Amino acid sequence: MKIRTITLKGFKRFDDLTIDLGDQPARIVALVGPNGSGKSSVFDAFEEKQKDYKGANSNESIEFFSKFLFSLDEVFKSQQYQKNNAIRITTDGNTSTFDKKSFYIRSAYRFTPKLNVTSITAQPDVINDDARPTSSIAVDNRFQQDYERFLGQVIGAFQRGNITGQDLREQMIGRINEILRNILDIEISDLGNVLENKGQLYFDKGETKFFPYQNLSSGEKEVVNIILDLYVKSQDFDNTVYCIDEPELHLNTAIQRKLLIEIERLIPENCQLWIATHSIGFLRALQDELNEKCSVLDFSEKDYFHGSHTIAPMPKTRSNWQRIFGTALDDLAGLIAPRRIIYCEGRQEPNANGAEQGLDAIVYNEIFKVDYPDTLFISSGGTNDLPKNSGLAIKVLSKAFLDVELLLLRDRDNNSDDERNNFLSRTTHNRMLNRREIENYIFDLSVLQEYCTQHGTICNDVNYANIISDIAKQDLKQENTLRQLKDLCGFEKNLDEFKKVLAQHVVVNGSVYLELESCIFNKGLL
Repeated sequence: MKIRTITLKGFKRFDDLTIDLGDQPARIVALVGPNGSGKSSVFDAFEEKQKDYKGANSNESIEFFSKFLFSLDEVFKSQQYQKNNAIRITTDGNTSTFDKKSFYIRSAYRFTPKLNVTSITAQPDVINDDARPTSSIAVDNRFQQDYERFLGQVIGAFQRGNITGQDLREQMIGRINEILRNILDIEISDLGNVLENKGQLYFDKGETKFFPYQNLSSGEKEVVNIILDLYVKSQDFDNTVYCIDEPELHLNTAIQRKLLIEIERLIPENCQLWIATHSIGFLRALQDELNEKCSVLDFSEKDYFHGSHTIAPMPKTRSNWQRIFGTALDDLAGLIAPRRIIYCEGRQEPNANGAEQGLDAIVYNEIFKVDYPDTLFISSGGTNDLPKNSGLAIKVLSKAFLDVELLLLRDRDNNSDDERNNFLSRTTHNRMLNRREIENYIFDLSVLQEYCTQHGTICNDVNYANIISDIAKQDLKQENTLRQLKDLCGFEKNLDEFKKVLAQHVVVNGSVYLELESCIFNKGLL
């Protein structure tokens, strides 16, 4: 099951918020934003919804959920809080029907410093989950239950079939230890023995053997808590929205990144994972290893509390990633370097605010901003300046930033095939367009037709052919030619703006996009 839309009206601090994940919601949904931006309130809505099916041992008061009580607007304040109106959720099956295992929620306040189990007792049905916290601010202390459930699963597996103790260790403890080794330098060495007054887990860590759970660091306990919890629960919660509120507490950046990757692996295939975070490590995992599986909801983009708003998954462009990393890094966000810098032709001086002014770089950054958010195009002068300026930068920066790829992209201009191939063969850094220059790509008929389709005009093929005879080789920087193309599309602003706008209409995986991509990222080996 996957959530598709959530609408919150008069709930917590929201007037009217809709989260719309589209017709094909992602497996992972990350709620990113600073403290107090409303991330945990979404999880409170899920918890309130599941009380329709599970009930609750206790509950927060109406003041915890209703915004109406605190509004300065008398009309708004006069409204009554009704949960069914305040929280509306639909799934990918276009239904609002849920059951006892539709949600599994972990609050941010989960930490068990010690285990001291003196007897193993029968645990309540895991689907009912009676010991869960009542809200995102309540303490979650279910870890002892997880430990007892795990012991019960081990004993049950041993009694049910022809399985040896060694097989059991490999199948159950071995799976958990594989995950722990991927995150931390620890593994479970013993499940403890309640009859010998050793009712807790024991671990090996490097040269240290058989040390108790209570001796783990806070971060190690946090990881063990999460992994054992999900391992135990995932066997029953198999068509579920898992919600984990800020699981990065007590964890350093490297461990955060590894933990999220392993959490995603633990959750059954037919489930969805919601994470509320402002963690650098989690953001890096979402940007890299889990990019294709995730949607990011940026709660830092604007004030979503007042008025009616819809928040949709963030386009994964470089500028958007920089903004959400800024939530975690504050004024250090500018230190985040791209993975690839490509020097291209164009005006090298930045504007007064330090922004790029080179038109080619602006166009390239626009075209590749989604598929290559880790790439930055930079203008480095004209045809004669480019090799000198970029060459020096490549020599210096290659030594300073070993993990940053540095490339030099030249226009083809009037170079022959042999001249182009010779330039490409000189060094692995060199790139050259297959057509004359960037204008010969963005003024392609397919791009102009895409622009016209989006703006309700028509690009006549015959008129286009009268202007452009050879899209690969023709010099398209002639002012008269540019004006004719602009008039053909009915574009009224200046020529530079025309080029920037056309860059937005280069269709990803279209013929123009694929040719440019090949020239730049694969040395033009068409």
